Amino acid sequence: MEKIKMTTPLVEMDGDEMTRILWAIIKEELLLPFIDLNTEYYDLGLIHRNDTDDQVTIAAAQAAKKYGVAVKCATITPNHARMSEYDLKKMYKSPNGTIRAILDGTVFRAPIVVKGIEPCVRNWKKPITIARHAYGDIYKNTELSIEKPGKVELVYTAENGEETRALIQEYEQPGIAMGMHNMQASIESFARSCFNYALDTKQDIWFGAKDTISKTYDAEFKRVFQEIFEKEFKEKFEQAGITYFYSLIDDIVARVMKAEGGFIWACKNYDGDVMSDMVSSAFGSLAMMTSVLVSPDGYYEYEAAHGTVQRHYYRHLKGEETSTNSVATIFAWTGALRKRGEFDGNPELMKFADKLEKATVDVIESGKMTKDLALITSLENPVVLNSREFITAIREKLEKLL
Repeated sequence: MEKIKMTTPLVEMDGDEMTRILWAIIKEELLLPFIDLNTEYYDLGLIHRNDTDDQVTIAAAQAAKKYGVAVKCATITPNHARMSEYDLKKMYKSPNGTIRAILDGTVFRAPIVVKGIEPCVRNWKKPITIARHAYGDIYKNTELSIEKPGKVELVYTAENGEETRALIQEYEQPGIAMGMHNMQASIESFARSCFNYALDTKQDIWFGAKDTISKTYDAEFKRVFQEIFEKEFKEKFEQAGITYFYSLIDDIVARVMKAEGGFIWACKNYDGDVMSDMVSSAFGSLAMMTSVLVSPDGYYEYEAAHGTVQRHYYRHLKGEETSTNSVATIFAWTGALRKRGEFDGNPELMKFADKLEKATVDVIESGKMTKDLALITSLENPVVLNSREFITAIREKLEKLL
């Protein structure tokens, strides 16, 4: 068949470790044989980020703003062990956090539901979509290690030089301190993105924070959401027959566990990071979770919600066989290709994305899957495939669908 043409590039952000290996196989087996793939490539692997002092991450985010659609591989956020392992110049911040800060918007994550993989929370019948705020909090934090007695203060200096000070802690012995921030405009963008997405998908939206303890920081999130809902969305929600509900984050967690799903759970940045992993694992696997950053300015960045699968990568380096689930990474590509096709008026590209997703689901539902799914499937006698075999099986199914 003739390859599908692309008129506008996708921004392609390569990543690290086992997901980088899968990224190359997905392109080789599932994309390049069928699409005249047009991407602007950025290597966000930790080695190249270190070589460029992480400027490549900023350049990739700016390219996403230029072209409107990006697809990203999982990347390493270094800790002290990674500093030594990769001989890094410094402990770089999360590349996802850097990109989100530049693009703004909200990250929507939802499980990929397939027959034979039942949620381990038995009352969950419908997908739960996590809406994760994509700016600030600990992802843009500043930290101190305190070695000597003294005090740490939070200081705000106005443009006219006036200062406001708040004592954080008097230190009589060594300790640690952290400062973090958020912006009202970003919180407003988060709220509007959530409410609009709820209207688009006809789902209720739940939001939780800890305003009883964080009487300024978290309380501002609660205030902004309620104010925007009352002024801009209340009547629309009533007409659509959906609801907005706020409660403390611990109460929301308890309610989620007893619910049947089918709603959007809005979370602050860190909460969304943690809870999306919980939801995806409970629905089946961390590798079965879609993730898209939606900017209020109309930019979209698609990625897998999981990490770089470090353990499998070390096995791969030893020449050992791996059975790594590539579904979320495949769906990152399909999401980006579908949106690129939508923006460019390219229905063939959109249809291809739909068929690749169907081929992926069909392979799993036929009983062929990676080891992580075989361990939890209700299907009898599943066939466990290694990393490449699974992608090859999807290609065989895709060729039939095409």
